[in-house]
Parts: sequence; structure tokens; C-alpha cells
Amino acid sequence: MTDRPNLLFIMPDQLRHDFLSCYGAGDFIQTPHIDRIANEGVRFDCAYSQHPLCVPARVSLLTGMNAIATGVGGNGNYLRPDYADCGIRTWAQMLGDGGYYTSAIGKMHSYPWDLDLGFQHRVGAEDKRWLHIEDDYFHFLQKKGHHKYHGNEHAGYLENRGAITSLLPWECYWDHFVGREATEFLQAYDRDEPFALMVGFPGPHCPYDPTPEYLSQFDEEDMPAAIPEVEGEHPGLRQSNINSNKLPWNGVDYSEFTEAHKKKIRAHYAALVKQIDDDIGQMLQTLEARGMLDNTVIIFASDHGDCLGDHNLIGKGTFFEASTHVPLMVRAPGVKAGQVRDDLVALTDVTATLLSLGGCDVPKYMAEDSRPLPGVCAQDSGGGGREILFGALDGGWMAFDGQMKLSKYAGGEQMLFNLAEDPTEQHNLVRDGAHGDICRRLDGALTRWVMASMSRSHADKLVYTQDLSADPDFARPGWERVYPNIIEGS
Repeated sequence: MTDRPNLLFIMPDQLRHDFLSCYGAGDFIQTPHIDRIANEGVRFDCAYSQHPLCVPARVSLLTGMNAIATGVGGNGNYLRPDYADCGIRTWAQMLGDGGYYTSAIGKMHSYPWDLDLGFQHRVGAEDKRWLHIEDDYFHFLQKKGHHKYHGNEHAGYLENRGAITSLLPWECYWDHFVGREATEFLQAYDRDEPFALMVGFPGPHCPYDPTPEYLSQFDEEDMPAAIPEVEGEHPGLRQSNINSNKLPWNGVDYSEFTEAHKKKIRAHYAALVKQIDDDIGQMLQTLEARGMLDNTVIIFASDHGDCLGDHNLIGKGTFFEASTHVPLMVRAPGVKAGQVRDDLVALTDVTATLLSLGGCDVPKYMAEDSRPLPGVCAQDSGGGGREILFGALDGGWMAFDGQMKLSKYAGGEQMLFNLAEDPTEQHNLVRDGAHGDICRRLDGALTRWVMASMSRSHADKLVYTQDLSADPDFARPGWERVYPNIIEGS
């Protein structure tokens, strides 16, 4: 084995930070194994998914580039197939080239779903909503006499707004399959090179379908109440949220969304989180038993959160805290345990952190979007987190300075919140003249970032960086442009 550390990146799907006991949820849920990662390493309290939607967040993580630069701002988009010809490499490719054995177990959410993306080993268990994908989990269920059940095959699915009890027994459940496969990988690993393993849990993404032995541990009345909707403040977001969830992938109508519905969903969601925590415990126990724990970097984060009824919304795709504020923690050799940092950091910073800790150079084209996490890497930016963190999806943009958050949406809604004074985002200050200077400052910075990102998004089409007017080759018939252009700093 080399003296470089193993790298383990654990990413549940749609896990909000405040449903973990290390982030203050101890009154209604205990997550001791995830807490252990935080307690024995660094917990980031101001970590945000700049692109709080499954595919945009994951593509940005793979490439270290923001969603405007990648061109992937929605779940229906993906990287151009010849991205490598443009000079873009995934972190898995770079670590593989650097001597790591790379593996991905669980959900990756790529198009096509079985792209290797630089991973030398794959065990697939894709999104809980893509039921016909013939991945490893599909074949596992077939052998067990089961299939990937749609939520609407369960009793009470529509009435309870997606909160159900799984038809799958625990030994066949989505997240347990992923956790077990990851644990078996760690138990059997005997290669000379260090591993770089990404574990993508499909949960706690909806449907909210825990198994009965986990659901029985939670009482709906113990769940925190949802943050209320401010009447008339975001009608476009609310209607879009309703319309999206009516589609066949979900089929649930949230036009009527009562407090009872929200409490039930939250109890089911908590049970899903508990399931994942237990499987992470098995992974940690295996690393410890094999004497590998102290030479393994463990990074834990989520692609985005879930509103769970906050602001009368479900799921993700907005820049409200429940959707965009994510857990992020790192346990690493040589990193002081018990740190809690309030640096403003991005989920995409995980990419530069993995590369840095794996001894690989971070490409220059990533520098604006992905930075080694402060307090973790010797190569960090030295100044902590960002002054302003920017976010983007096809339907909205965000600029956040750690206190004041400006968000703008395609439907026309604009919101400015002072999170220091209004952490539940109830008082929109965008039309308050006293905050005009703050609004203009953030809006100006956001506009500049969007413009720069748009330019980067078209780097493949660049014909020249210097004037061609005096180039004799260009002046002759038959001159051909280079396409695609290689992005600068690759």
C-alpha cells in the first residue's frame, strides 16, 4: 500500500442538514455514525449546494465546474458526450490517472445511466424514481422475487402525499443494498493502490418509504413543524412545485398539503435517514476492523436538501435553506478532530478537496468553482470560504454572502433574506428601500458571475484568443477551425 490515504466520499440523495443530530436534530433523531465523522473531523455549518437539483449538483461535483459552465442546469440536461475532447476530466479520471483504484457504488444519475465517468469499478443502484433501469440492484431484486416498486403500488401513497411503508423487506431495500455493497468492497479490498470510493445512497429521496422496523422508531408528533408559507410571496414556485410532482415520476398532488401530511412525511423521512446512518456505521466498523480507518479520508455531503413542507413546498430546486443548505463534514488523517467551521463553502469544493488529498493537481479551469476546503487541505485558499457564494439552476439564481441571500426565479419572484435575523426566511426585504444598496451589491456581483460563467460555457466554440486578421493561414481558402476548443487550464 502507498502512503497516500484512501478516499471515501459518501453522498445520500436529498438529505437536508437539520435532520442529523450533529446539526442540532437530537430532539427527534439520533445519527451517531454520521455524527462520528463530524466529531472526529471537521463539520462545516455553512455548506451549500449551489445547484440544488440531482443532476446539476452531481455534474458539478464530477467536473468541479458550476452548472452554467457545464450547461447542466436541470435534470433533463447532461454533459456533451465528447466532454473529454474539450479538456474536461472527472475527479475519478484524475485520481485514476494518479494511481488510485476508483469505484462508484449506488446512485450516479448520469445519461446514459451506465457511463463509467472514470470509475474503474461500478455497482449500480440508480434513482428510486427510475424503476426500469437494469442496474445491479435491478438484477438483485429479480433474484429475490421483487422489483423496483413505484410509490403508487403502496397503500396510502396518494392520500399520505408519498409517505408509505416499503413493500421491500430491509434486506432488499435500496439503501441497504448500497450500504452492504460498500461494506463488502471495504471488507474485500486488497489491492496495492489506495482506493477512491464514492457511495451514492438513493435515499432519503422520495418516495418516503422506510421499512417498518425503522418507521416504528419515530412519532409524527415529535417532528419539527414545517416553516409556514408567506402568503402570496412565491406563487410561481408553489405552482411549479405542484405541477412537477403531478408528473408520472411521482404522481402526487400537493395542491392540498396539510400540517398532518407534513408531519407524517417528516417522520418517514427521519426513518430513511436512520436507515442510512446504520449502514454508514457498518462501513466505519469495517474500516476500523481492518486497520484502515486512520488512513482513510471520509467526506460526507448531500447533493441538496428537501423542503418537506417548508414554505408549503416539497423536494428541492429552490434556494430556500431547506433545499440548498447541506451537511458537509470531513474526517481525514492529520486533521484536528472536533472542528466546527462557519466558512461559506460549496458542495463543489468536495471535488478540489478529493484531488488535493489524493495528491493530484487541481486544474486551473476548476479554480473559480471548486476550492480545497479550509481546515482540511494544506493547499486550501488560505482565506477560509467565499465572500459571496453563487448558485444557479435553469429556473433560478442565487447570491449569498453568508448573511444576506438574494434569489431570483424565472417566474419573476425575487427574494432577499437576512439569515442572521430571519433564519426561517419569512421576511422578504427585496422591496425594502433600506436594503436597496445590499440588493444592488449582490445583484451586481451575481450578474458578473453569470456573465463570466456564460462565457466559460461556450469555451468549446472559441475560434481564437488572438486576432486572426493578420494570420496568413486564416486568409487562405480551406482554413479549418479547431473544434472543439480545449478549455483553458485543462
